[in-house]
Amino acid sequence: MTASVRITLRPLGAAFEVPRGSPLQEVLFPYGVEFPCGGRARCKGCRVRVLEGTLPVTAEQERILSPGELDAGWRLACHCRAEEDLTLELAQWEAAILSDESPFAFTPRSGLGIAIDVGTTTLVAQLLDLRTADVLAVATALNAQARHGADVMSRVGFAVNEKKQELLTALIRTQTGAMIGELLRKGKADPASLTDVVLVGNTVMHHLFCGIDCTPLSRYPFEPVRDGMEPFRAEDLGWSAGGSIRFLPCLGGFVGSDILAGILAVNLHRSDVPLCLIDLGTNGEIVIGSRGGLLCCSTAAGPAFEGARISMGMRAATGAIAEVEPGPGGGLACRTLGDVAPRGICGSGLVDAAAVLLRLGRITPGGRFTGREPSIMIADPVALTQTDIRELQLAKGAIAAGVRILLGKSGLAEGDIARVYLAGAFGNYVNTASAKTIGLVNFPPDRIVPSGNTALRGAKRALFDEPGAYDELASGVRHIALDSDGDFQDVYVEEMRFPTETGDR
Repeated sequence: MTASVRITLRPLGAAFEVPRGSPLQEVLFPYGVEFPCGGRARCKGCRVRVLEGTLPVTAEQERILSPGELDAGWRLACHCRAEEDLTLELAQWEAAILSDESPFAFTPRSGLGIAIDVGTTTLVAQLLDLRTADVLAVATALNAQARHGADVMSRVGFAVNEKKQELLTALIRTQTGAMIGELLRKGKADPASLTDVVLVGNTVMHHLFCGIDCTPLSRYPFEPVRDGMEPFRAEDLGWSAGGSIRFLPCLGGFVGSDILAGILAVNLHRSDVPLCLIDLGTNGEIVIGSRGGLLCCSTAAGPAFEGARISMGMRAATGAIAEVEPGPGGGLACRTLGDVAPRGICGSGLVDAAAVLLRLGRITPGGRFTGREPSIMIADPVALTQTDIRELQLAKGAIAAGVRILLGKSGLAEGDIARVYLAGAFGNYVNTASAKTIGLVNFPPDRIVPSGNTALRGAKRALFDEPGAYDELASGVRHIALDSDGDFQDVYVEEMRFPTETGDR
Protein backbone atom coordinates (compact mmCIF):
# COMPACT_ATOMS: atom_id res chain seq x y z
CA MET A 1 0.00 0.00 0.00
CA THR A 2 1.44 3.35 -1.04
CA ALA A 3 1.85 6.20 1.43
CA SER A 4 -0.10 8.63 -0.75
CA VAL A 5 -3.34 8.73 -2.73
CA ARG A 6 -4.35 10.74 -5.78
CA ILE A 7 -7.36 13.08 -5.78
CA THR A 8 -8.90 14.37 -9.02
CA LEU A 9 -11.42 17.21 -8.94
CA ARG A 10 -14.17 17.72 -11.51
CA PRO A 11 -14.94 20.05 -13.26
CA LEU A 12 -11.76 21.85 -12.20
CA GLY A 13 -9.51 19.26 -13.80
CA ALA A 14 -7.11 19.56 -10.87
CA ALA A 15 -5.26 16.46 -9.67
CA PHE A 16 -2.82 16.10 -6.80
CA GLU A 17 -1.42 13.61 -4.31
CA VAL A 18 -1.85 13.75 -0.55
CA PRO A 19 -0.74 11.48 2.30
CA ARG A 20 -3.11 8.55 2.78
CA GLY A 21 -5.63 9.36 5.50
CA SER A 22 -5.54 13.14 4.95
CA PRO A 23 -8.73 14.91 6.11
CA LEU A 24 -10.58 16.27 3.06
CA GLN A 25 -11.31 19.42 5.06
CA GLU A 26 -7.62 20.27 4.90
CA VAL A 27 -6.92 19.41 1.28
CA LEU A 28 -10.09 20.68 -0.44
CA PHE A 29 -10.38 24.14 1.14
CA PRO A 30 -7.85 25.75 -1.29
CA TYR A 31 -10.04 24.53 -4.18
CA GLY A 32 -13.14 26.38 -3.02
CA VAL A 33 -14.94 23.78 -0.91
CA GLU A 34 -16.62 25.74 1.89
CA PHE A 35 -16.92 24.70 5.53
CA PRO A 36 -19.52 27.16 6.89
CA CYS A 37 -19.99 25.37 10.22
CA GLY A 38 -16.27 24.79 10.74
CA GLY A 39 -16.43 21.07 10.02
CA ARG A 40 -18.99 20.23 12.70
CA ALA A 41 -21.47 18.45 10.36
CA ARG A 42 -24.20 21.02 10.96
CA CYS A 43 -24.75 22.06 7.33
CA LYS A 44 -24.26 20.88 3.75
CA GLY A 45 -21.79 23.57 2.72
CA CYS A 46 -18.92 21.12 2.14
CA ARG A 47 -20.78 18.57 0.01
CA VAL A 48 -18.73 16.74 -2.61
CA ARG A 49 -19.84 13.92 -4.89
CA VAL A 50 -17.81 10.73 -5.23
CA LEU A 51 -17.41 9.82 -8.92
CA GLU A 52 -14.65 7.23 -8.48
CA GLY A 53 -13.42 5.61 -5.29
CA THR A 54 -15.17 5.24 -1.96
CA LEU A 55 -15.93 7.51 1.00
CA PRO A 56 -17.71 5.69 3.84
CA VAL A 57 -21.01 7.05 5.17
CA THR A 58 -20.75 8.17 8.79
CA ALA A 59 -23.52 8.70 11.32
CA GLU A 60 -23.07 12.48 11.00
CA GLN A 61 -23.61 12.27 7.25
CA GLU A 62 -26.73 10.14 7.64
CA ARG A 63 -28.11 12.82 9.94
CA ILE A 64 -27.50 15.71 7.51
CA LEU A 65 -27.81 14.15 4.04
CA SER A 66 -30.95 12.49 2.70
CA PRO A 67 -30.91 8.83 1.58
CA GLY A 68 -31.23 10.03 -2.00
CA GLU A 69 -28.19 12.30 -1.66
CA LEU A 70 -26.14 9.52 -0.10
CA ASP A 71 -27.15 7.06 -2.83
CA ALA A 72 -26.12 9.63 -5.46
CA GLY A 73 -22.62 9.72 -3.96
CA TRP A 74 -22.79 12.97 -1.99
CA ARG A 75 -20.67 13.17 1.15
CA LEU A 76 -19.70 15.80 3.72
CA ALA A 77 -16.04 16.54 3.11
CA CYS A 78 -15.59 17.63 6.73
CA HIS A 79 -16.16 14.04 7.89
CA CYS A 80 -14.11 12.18 5.30
CA ARG A 81 -10.50 11.13 4.88
CA ALA A 82 -8.69 10.20 1.68
CA GLU A 83 -7.88 6.52 2.19
CA GLU A 84 -7.78 5.63 -1.54
CA ASP A 85 -7.62 7.32 -4.95
CA LEU A 86 -10.67 9.52 -5.47
CA THR A 87 -12.39 11.48 -8.22
CA LEU A 88 -14.70 14.07 -6.71
CA GLU A 89 -17.21 16.44 -8.23
CA LEU A 90 -17.28 19.95 -6.82
CA ALA A 91 -18.42 23.32 -8.08
CA GLN A 92 -15.67 25.63 -9.23
CA TRP A 93 -15.00 28.56 -6.94
CA GLU A 94 -14.69 31.77 -8.94
CA ALA A 95 -15.86 34.34 -6.42
CA ALA A 96 -14.52 37.81 -7.03
CA ILE A 97 -12.65 39.28 -4.06
CA LEU A 98 -13.10 43.04 -3.85
CA SER A 99 -9.90 44.99 -4.24
CA ASP A 100 -9.68 48.78 -4.57
CA GLU A 101 -8.24 51.18 -7.12
CA SER A 102 -9.93 54.39 -5.92
CA PRO A 103 -7.78 57.54 -5.89
CA PHE A 104 -7.31 59.43 -2.62
CA ALA A 105 -5.42 62.45 -1.29
CA PHE A 106 -2.01 61.73 0.25
CA THR A 107 1.33 63.26 1.21
CA PRO A 108 4.16 61.54 -0.69
CA ARG A 109 6.72 59.50 1.27
CA SER A 110 9.70 57.42 0.34
CA GLY A 111 9.65 53.63 0.26
CA LEU A 112 6.98 50.99 -0.29
CA GLY A 113 3.92 50.17 1.77
CA ILE A 114 1.47 47.27 1.99
CA ALA A 115 -2.18 47.50 3.05
CA ILE A 116 -3.98 44.28 4.06
CA ASP A 117 -7.70 43.81 4.64
CA VAL A 118 -7.92 40.79 6.93
CA GLY A 119 -11.48 39.65 6.27
CA THR A 120 -13.27 36.77 7.94
CA THR A 121 -13.74 35.03 4.58
CA THR A 122 -11.24 36.68 2.25
CA LEU A 123 -7.91 38.48 2.37
CA VAL A 124 -6.79 41.20 -0.01
CA ALA A 125 -3.46 43.03 0.02
CA GLN A 126 -1.91 45.73 -2.14
CA LEU A 127 1.67 46.92 -2.57
CA LEU A 128 1.98 50.70 -2.98
CA ASP A 129 4.73 53.06 -4.06
CA LEU A 130 4.50 55.61 -1.24
CA ARG A 131 5.86 58.38 -3.47
CA THR A 132 2.93 58.15 -5.89
CA ALA A 133 0.30 55.93 -4.16
CA ASP A 134 0.37 53.74 -7.28
CA VAL A 135 -0.64 50.12 -6.71
CA LEU A 136 2.26 47.94 -7.85
CA ALA A 137 0.78 44.52 -7.09
CA VAL A 138 -2.36 42.86 -5.68
CA ALA A 139 -2.76 39.55 -3.84
CA THR A 140 -6.04 37.92 -2.78
CA ALA A 141 -6.91 34.68 -1.02
CA LEU A 142 -9.51 32.86 1.01
CA ASN A 143 -8.77 33.25 4.71
CA ALA A 144 -7.20 29.91 5.69
CA GLN A 145 -9.00 30.10 9.05
CA ALA A 146 -12.37 29.72 7.28
CA ARG A 147 -12.03 25.93 7.23
CA HIS A 148 -12.64 26.18 11.00
CA GLY A 149 -15.83 28.25 10.74
CA ALA A 150 -17.40 30.65 8.24
CA ASP A 151 -18.49 33.41 10.65
CA VAL A 152 -16.76 35.22 13.50
CA MET A 153 -18.61 33.45 16.31
CA SER A 154 -17.79 30.02 14.87
CA ARG A 155 -14.17 31.15 14.74
CA VAL A 156 -14.33 32.37 18.35
CA GLY A 157 -15.92 29.09 19.42
CA PHE A 158 -13.11 27.13 17.76
CA ALA A 159 -10.52 29.32 19.46
CA VAL A 160 -12.07 29.26 22.94
CA ASN A 161 -14.06 26.04 23.30
CA GLU A 162 -11.60 23.86 21.42
CA LYS A 163 -8.57 25.83 22.65
CA LYS A 164 -7.26 26.36 19.13
CA GLN A 165 -6.49 30.08 19.16
CA GLU A 166 -2.78 29.51 18.70
CA LEU A 167 -3.54 27.51 15.55
CA LEU A 168 -5.76 30.29 14.14
CA THR A 169 -3.14 32.92 14.96
CA ALA A 170 -0.40 30.91 13.26
CA LEU A 171 -2.57 30.36 10.19
CA ILE A 172 -3.31 34.04 9.60
CA ARG A 173 0.22 35.24 10.34
CA THR A 174 1.73 32.65 8.00
CA GLN A 175 -0.77 33.40 5.25
CA THR A 176 -0.38 37.19 5.36
CA GLY A 177 3.40 36.79 5.46
CA ALA A 178 3.23 34.65 2.33
CA MET A 179 1.02 37.28 0.66
CA ILE A 180 3.66 39.93 1.39
CA GLY A 181 6.26 37.76 -0.29
CA GLU A 182 3.93 37.29 -3.26
CA LEU A 183 3.38 41.05 -3.56
CA LEU A 184 7.10 41.79 -3.50
CA ARG A 185 7.72 39.18 -6.20
CA LYS A 186 4.87 40.43 -8.39
CA GLY A 187 6.01 44.04 -7.98
CA LYS A 188 9.67 43.10 -8.54
CA ALA A 189 10.41 45.06 -5.39
CA ASP A 190 13.39 45.00 -3.06
CA PRO A 191 12.20 43.74 0.36
CA ALA A 192 14.49 46.30 1.99
CA SER A 193 12.33 49.06 0.46
CA LEU A 194 9.24 47.93 2.37
CA THR A 195 8.87 50.49 5.16
CA ASP A 196 5.25 50.10 6.33
CA VAL A 197 2.52 47.47 6.59
CA VAL A 198 -0.98 48.38 7.78
CA LEU A 199 -3.56 45.69 8.59
CA VAL A 200 -7.25 46.16 9.32
CA GLY A 201 -10.01 43.73 10.22
CA ASN A 202 -12.96 43.14 12.49
CA THR A 203 -12.43 42.69 16.23
CA VAL A 204 -12.16 38.91 16.03
CA MET A 205 -9.61 39.07 13.22
CA HIS A 206 -7.72 41.73 15.21
CA HIS A 207 -7.56 39.43 18.24
CA LEU A 208 -6.65 36.32 16.27
CA PHE A 209 -3.88 38.04 14.33
CA CYS A 210 -2.49 39.88 17.35
CA GLY A 211 -2.65 36.88 19.67
CA ILE A 212 -5.10 38.53 22.09
CA ASP A 213 -7.32 36.19 24.11
CA CYS A 214 -10.74 35.86 22.40
CA THR A 215 -12.50 34.63 25.54
CA PRO A 216 -14.12 38.02 26.37
CA LEU A 217 -15.66 38.02 22.88
CA SER A 218 -17.37 34.68 23.55
CA ARG A 219 -19.58 35.83 26.44
CA TYR A 220 -21.62 38.79 27.62
CA PRO A 221 -20.94 41.74 27.47
CA PHE A 222 -18.78 40.78 24.43
CA GLU A 223 -16.34 43.62 25.06
CA PRO A 224 -12.62 43.14 24.36
CA VAL A 225 -10.16 43.99 27.11
CA ARG A 226 -7.53 45.13 24.58
CA ASP A 227 -8.48 46.53 21.19
CA GLY A 228 -6.04 49.36 20.47
CA MET A 229 -3.26 49.77 17.93
CA GLU A 230 -0.96 46.73 17.90
CA PRO A 231 2.59 47.23 16.56
CA PHE A 232 4.82 44.35 15.47
CA ARG A 233 8.24 43.57 14.09
CA ALA A 234 8.59 41.25 11.12
CA GLU A 235 10.56 38.73 13.16
CA ASP A 236 7.77 38.59 15.77
CA LEU A 237 5.41 37.33 13.08
CA GLY A 238 7.81 34.99 11.31
CA TRP A 239 7.88 37.29 8.28
CA SER A 240 11.01 37.87 6.21
CA ALA A 241 10.09 41.50 5.47
CA GLY A 242 7.81 44.13 6.90
CA GLY A 243 9.35 47.36 8.23
CA SER A 244 6.92 49.11 10.57
CA ILE A 245 3.89 46.81 11.02
CA ARG A 246 0.68 47.84 12.75
CA PHE A 247 -2.84 46.51 13.10
CA LEU A 248 -5.13 49.53 13.42
CA PRO A 249 -7.31 49.90 16.55
CA CYS A 250 -10.91 48.74 16.89
CA LEU A 251 -13.80 51.05 17.77
CA GLY A 252 -15.47 48.94 20.48
CA GLY A 253 -17.25 45.61 20.84
CA PHE A 254 -17.40 43.89 17.47
CA VAL A 255 -16.74 47.11 15.52
CA GLY A 256 -13.21 46.65 14.27
CA SER A 257 -10.47 48.56 12.52
CA ASP A 258 -12.02 47.69 9.16
CA ILE A 259 -14.77 50.15 10.07
CA LEU A 260 -12.23 52.70 11.30
CA ALA A 261 -10.62 52.34 7.87
CA GLY A 262 -14.05 52.76 6.27
CA ILE A 263 -14.50 56.06 8.12
CA LEU A 264 -11.17 57.20 6.68
CA ALA A 265 -12.08 56.00 3.20
CA VAL A 266 -15.29 58.05 2.91
CA ASN A 267 -14.09 60.97 5.09
CA LEU A 268 -17.06 60.52 7.37
CA HIS A 269 -15.19 62.12 10.31
CA ARG A 270 -14.59 65.29 8.26
CA SER A 271 -18.07 65.72 6.79
CA ASP A 272 -20.16 68.82 7.55
CA VAL A 273 -23.40 66.88 6.95
CA PRO A 274 -24.59 63.62 8.55
CA LEU A 275 -23.47 60.50 6.71
CA CYS A 276 -23.95 56.78 7.27
CA LEU A 277 -21.55 53.90 6.61
CA ILE A 278 -22.96 50.34 6.64
CA ASP A 279 -20.76 47.29 6.18
CA LEU A 280 -23.15 44.48 5.28
CA GLY A 281 -21.92 41.06 6.28
CA THR A 282 -22.28 38.32 8.85
CA ASN A 283 -21.57 40.94 11.48
CA GLY A 284 -23.10 44.18 10.21
CA GLU A 285 -21.35 47.36 11.36
CA ILE A 286 -22.91 50.82 11.18
CA VAL A 287 -21.51 54.32 11.71
CA ILE A 288 -23.60 57.52 11.67
CA GLY A 289 -22.54 61.12 12.14
CA SER A 290 -20.23 63.86 10.91
CA ARG A 291 -17.25 65.88 12.12
CA GLY A 292 -19.40 66.87 15.09
CA GLY A 293 -19.46 63.32 16.41
CA LEU A 294 -19.77 59.69 15.35
CA LEU A 295 -21.77 56.79 16.77
CA CYS A 296 -21.14 53.17 15.82
CA CYS A 297 -22.59 49.74 16.55
CA SER A 298 -22.38 46.17 15.40
CA THR A 299 -25.32 43.85 14.94
CA ALA A 300 -25.32 40.11 14.42
CA ALA A 301 -26.95 39.94 11.00
CA GLY A 302 -26.03 36.29 10.54
CA PRO A 303 -24.57 34.82 7.35
CA ALA A 304 -27.66 35.01 5.10
CA PHE A 305 -26.19 37.90 3.07
CA GLU A 306 -23.28 35.61 2.18
CA GLY A 307 -25.55 32.69 1.27
CA ALA A 308 -24.99 30.63 4.42
CA ARG A 309 -27.91 29.06 6.33
CA ILE A 310 -29.96 29.37 3.15
CA SER A 311 -31.03 25.94 1.89
CA MET A 312 -29.45 26.49 -1.52
CA GLY A 313 -27.34 29.48 -0.58
CA MET A 314 -23.75 30.05 -1.68
CA ARG A 315 -21.21 32.83 -2.00
CA ALA A 316 -21.19 35.03 -5.09
CA ALA A 317 -19.45 32.46 -7.29
CA THR A 318 -20.01 30.70 -10.60
CA GLY A 319 -23.55 29.37 -10.79
CA ALA A 320 -24.98 31.65 -8.12
CA ILE A 321 -28.26 33.43 -8.89
CA ALA A 322 -27.25 37.07 -8.38
CA GLU A 323 -30.23 38.94 -9.85
CA VAL A 324 -33.96 38.20 -9.91
CA GLU A 325 -36.62 40.19 -11.76
CA PRO A 326 -40.32 39.69 -12.55
CA GLY A 327 -40.66 37.42 -15.57
CA PRO A 328 -43.42 36.80 -18.10
CA GLY A 329 -46.70 35.42 -16.83
CA GLY A 330 -46.00 36.23 -13.22
CA GLY A 331 -42.84 34.14 -13.19
CA LEU A 332 -39.26 35.05 -12.34
CA ALA A 333 -36.29 35.91 -14.54
CA CYS A 334 -32.80 35.27 -13.13
CA ARG A 335 -29.16 35.99 -13.95
CA THR A 336 -26.47 33.63 -12.74
CA LEU A 337 -22.82 34.47 -12.31
CA GLY A 338 -20.76 33.00 -15.12
CA ASP A 339 -23.83 32.59 -17.32
CA VAL A 340 -24.07 28.91 -16.39
CA ALA A 341 -26.89 26.77 -15.07
CA PRO A 342 -27.94 27.88 -11.56
CA ARG A 343 -26.68 25.82 -8.64
CA GLY A 344 -27.50 28.16 -5.74
CA ILE A 345 -28.37 31.71 -4.75
CA CYS A 346 -26.11 34.38 -3.25
CA GLY A 347 -27.01 37.33 -1.05
CA SER A 348 -27.88 39.84 -3.76
CA GLY A 349 -30.08 37.27 -5.50
CA LEU A 350 -31.81 36.46 -2.22
CA VAL A 351 -32.67 40.13 -1.62
CA ASP A 352 -33.91 40.51 -5.21
CA ALA A 353 -36.01 37.35 -4.96
CA ALA A 354 -37.67 38.45 -1.73
CA ALA A 355 -38.40 41.90 -3.17
CA VAL A 356 -39.99 40.44 -6.32
CA LEU A 357 -42.02 37.88 -4.36
CA LEU A 358 -43.30 40.68 -2.12
CA ARG A 359 -44.38 42.75 -5.12
CA LEU A 360 -46.06 39.71 -6.69
CA GLY A 361 -47.93 39.00 -3.47
CA ARG A 362 -46.37 35.55 -3.05
CA ILE A 363 -45.08 36.36 0.43
CA THR A 364 -46.72 38.58 3.05
CA PRO A 365 -45.12 41.48 4.97
CA GLY A 366 -44.84 39.00 7.83
CA GLY A 367 -42.74 36.74 5.60
CA ARG A 368 -45.29 33.94 5.13
CA PHE A 369 -45.86 32.22 1.80
CA THR A 370 -49.33 33.05 0.52
CA GLY A 371 -49.65 29.69 -1.24
CA ARG A 372 -49.58 26.18 0.15
CA GLU A 373 -46.30 25.16 -1.45
CA PRO A 374 -43.39 24.26 0.91
CA SER A 375 -40.95 26.18 -1.29
CA ILE A 376 -40.95 28.69 -4.14
CA MET A 377 -38.94 27.81 -7.23
CA ILE A 378 -36.63 30.64 -8.29
CA ALA A 379 -34.88 28.86 -11.16
CA ASP A 380 -34.71 25.08 -11.34
CA PRO A 381 -33.28 23.52 -9.19
CA VAL A 382 -32.93 26.54 -6.87
CA ALA A 383 -35.89 27.18 -4.57
CA LEU A 384 -36.47 29.20 -1.41
CA THR A 385 -38.09 27.70 1.68
CA GLN A 386 -40.06 29.39 4.44
CA THR A 387 -36.98 29.05 6.66
CA ASP A 388 -34.85 30.86 4.05
CA ILE A 389 -37.19 33.84 4.13
CA ARG A 390 -37.04 33.85 7.93
CA GLU A 391 -33.22 33.87 7.85
CA LEU A 392 -33.34 36.90 5.53
CA GLN A 393 -35.79 38.64 7.87
CA LEU A 394 -33.48 38.04 10.82
CA ALA A 395 -30.51 39.46 8.91
CA LYS A 396 -32.22 42.50 7.46
CA GLY A 397 -34.04 43.21 10.73
CA ALA A 398 -30.75 43.34 12.63
CA ILE A 399 -29.25 45.88 10.21
CA ALA A 400 -32.37 48.07 10.03
CA ALA A 401 -32.76 48.03 13.83
CA GLY A 402 -29.15 49.05 14.32
CA VAL A 403 -29.63 52.00 11.98
CA ARG A 404 -32.79 53.09 13.81
CA ILE A 405 -31.11 52.92 17.22
CA LEU A 406 -28.14 55.01 16.06
CA LEU A 407 -30.40 57.55 14.36
CA GLY A 408 -32.44 57.92 17.55
CA LYS A 409 -29.37 58.42 19.72
CA SER A 410 -27.99 60.94 17.21
CA GLY A 411 -31.23 62.92 17.17
CA LEU A 412 -31.48 62.36 13.41
CA ALA A 413 -34.13 61.06 11.04
CA GLU A 414 -33.55 58.97 7.91
CA GLY A 415 -34.16 62.06 5.78
CA ASP A 416 -31.31 63.92 7.53
CA ILE A 417 -28.67 61.54 6.18
CA ALA A 418 -27.08 63.02 3.07
CA ARG A 419 -25.41 59.81 1.84
CA VAL A 420 -25.39 56.17 2.86
CA TYR A 421 -22.24 54.25 1.97
CA LEU A 422 -22.72 50.49 1.56
CA ALA A 423 -19.38 48.76 2.05
CA GLY A 424 -18.20 45.23 1.38
CA ALA A 425 -18.82 42.79 -1.45
CA PHE A 426 -22.52 42.31 -0.71
CA GLY A 427 -23.08 46.04 -0.22
CA ASN A 428 -21.32 46.73 -3.50
CA TYR A 429 -23.56 44.46 -5.58
CA VAL A 430 -26.95 44.45 -3.86
CA ASN A 431 -29.74 46.15 -5.80
CA THR A 432 -30.52 49.24 -3.69
CA ALA A 433 -34.15 49.38 -4.83
CA SER A 434 -34.64 45.76 -3.74
CA ALA A 435 -32.88 46.51 -0.45
CA LYS A 436 -35.37 49.30 0.21
CA THR A 437 -38.33 47.15 -0.86
CA ILE A 438 -37.56 44.55 1.83
CA GLY A 439 -36.68 47.19 4.43
CA LEU A 440 -32.98 46.40 4.64
CA VAL A 441 -32.06 50.04 4.14
CA ASN A 442 -34.88 52.54 4.59
CA PHE A 443 -33.22 55.42 2.79
CA PRO A 444 -34.05 56.86 -0.65
CA PRO A 445 -32.14 54.78 -3.25
CA ASP A 446 -30.59 57.93 -4.77
CA ARG A 447 -28.76 58.58 -1.49
CA ILE A 448 -27.25 55.10 -1.31
CA VAL A 449 -23.69 54.78 -2.63
CA PRO A 450 -22.17 51.30 -3.20
CA SER A 451 -18.64 51.87 -1.97
CA GLY A 452 -16.62 48.71 -2.49
CA ASN A 453 -13.77 47.73 -0.22
CA THR A 454 -13.61 50.76 2.07
CA ALA A 455 -11.53 48.77 4.58
CA LEU A 456 -8.69 48.32 2.10
CA ARG A 457 -8.96 51.91 0.86
CA GLY A 458 -8.74 53.24 4.42
CA ALA A 459 -5.79 50.98 5.20
CA LYS A 460 -3.97 52.43 2.20
CA ARG A 461 -4.65 55.96 3.43
CA ALA A 462 -3.25 55.00 6.82
CA LEU A 463 0.09 54.16 5.22
CA PHE A 464 0.65 57.89 4.74
CA ASP A 465 -0.20 59.04 8.27
CA GLU A 466 1.50 58.92 11.62
CA PRO A 467 0.59 55.74 13.55
CA GLY A 468 -0.72 57.61 16.60
CA ALA A 469 -3.39 59.48 14.63
CA TYR A 470 -5.78 56.54 14.62
CA ASP A 471 -5.89 55.86 18.33
CA GLU A 472 -7.10 59.45 18.70
CA LEU A 473 -9.73 59.01 15.98
CA ALA A 474 -10.91 55.71 17.48
CA SER A 475 -11.29 57.29 20.92
CA GLY A 476 -13.59 59.94 19.42
CA VAL A 477 -16.12 57.41 18.11
CA ARG A 478 -18.83 56.44 20.60
CA HIS A 479 -19.69 52.75 20.57
CA ILE A 480 -23.31 51.75 21.29
CA ALA A 481 -23.71 48.21 22.64
CA LEU A 482 -27.04 47.08 21.18
CA ASP A 483 -27.29 43.99 23.38
CA SER A 484 -27.60 46.25 26.44
CA ASP A 485 -29.89 48.82 24.81
CA GLY A 486 -33.41 48.63 26.25
CA ASP A 487 -35.11 49.47 22.95
CA PHE A 488 -33.19 47.17 20.63
CA GLN A 489 -35.24 43.99 20.93
CA ASP A 490 -38.55 45.78 20.32
CA VAL A 491 -37.13 47.65 17.33
CA TYR A 492 -35.56 44.44 16.02
CA VAL A 493 -38.90 42.61 16.09
CA GLU A 494 -40.55 45.51 14.24
CA GLU A 495 -37.83 45.60 11.59
CA MET A 496 -38.03 41.89 10.89
CA ARG A 497 -41.29 42.52 9.01
CA PHE A 498 -41.16 43.49 5.37
CA PRO A 499 -42.60 46.95 4.57
CA THR A 500 -46.05 47.22 3.02
CA GLU A 501 -46.55 49.08 -0.25
CA THR A 502 -47.09 52.26 1.79
CA GLY A 503 -43.73 51.83 3.43
CA ASP A 504 -45.14 50.89 6.83
CA ARG A 505 -43.28 48.23 8.76
